[in-house]
Amino acid sequence: MIVVTGATGNVGRPLTRALAEAGEEVLAVSRHAAPVPDGVRHLVADLAEPAALEPALVGAKALFLLLSGDLHGPGTGPAEIIPRAAAAGVRRVVLLSTQGVATRPYGATRIAMRALEEAVQESGMEWSIVRPGGFASNALWWAHSVRAQRVVAAPFADVGVPVVDPWDIAEVAAACLLEDRHLGGVYELTGPEVITPRRQAQAIATALGSPLRFHDLTRDEAKAAMVRNMPAELADDTLDILGAPSDAELRISPAVRQVLNRPARPFADWASRNVAAFR
Repeated sequence: MIVVTGATGNVGRPLTRALAEAGEEVLAVSRHAAPVPDGVRHLVADLAEPAALEPALVGAKALFLLLSGDLHGPGTGPAEIIPRAAAAGVRRVVLLSTQGVATRPYGATRIAMRALEEAVQESGMEWSIVRPGGFASNALWWAHSVRAQRVVAAPFADVGVPVVDPWDIAEVAAACLLEDRHLGGVYELTGPEVITPRRQAQAIATALGSPLRFHDLTRDEAKAAMVRNMPAELADDTLDILGAPSDAELRISPAVRQVLNRPARPFADWASRNVAAFR
């Protein structure tokens, strides 16, 4: 059995489906009840309380560990999951980390994630680590304003990063869970091109077949919106990258092609698949 945490989110959903289609027994874990693919069991558990995950780990051979945004701040407890998984007999763990662990190692949330990476690496279990950059699905933050006003409101309109499709993250994670050749691998994942928020808005408009207006937020306005769903430290660390990406954060990673033998999906592909969210 493979346990997938965050199983109803943008990465967890396609990962759960991919594992089930590969014939694996999957236990989907999320904070709230939600539909899962046929044949997949579901457990409601909050990773803020690591003991709540213990029943899911009994009999599991592998664990995919994904933390929600509110658990990325300093002082949260998910690192306790790692020794609990090892004690339960889990043989393999794949951690969804972040590119910023390498590119911005001194940000508050990056220090916390680095500690979690080290706990995984020192656990005695087989492991792989996936470090995506910005997610294409972060554009869903704009869905309400697009539906209501045909407006995309975002900071740093003409500063781009190579955002990655969550489907690519999920497929790489599936490979790490299923294939021994990825043991000990640390995979930095990006999309195939640097794309600005303004160009993302244009891709969504093309998918909709309807023009959109772009409203450039200040950093403070963007942070005020972001802290409704994540710690202030994570909002600041994210805005630092979006506003002034380093050379390392602009680099197009070859990892998706190396793992999956195909190119990474462009943002326009994500926009076309998710256009219903903006209608």
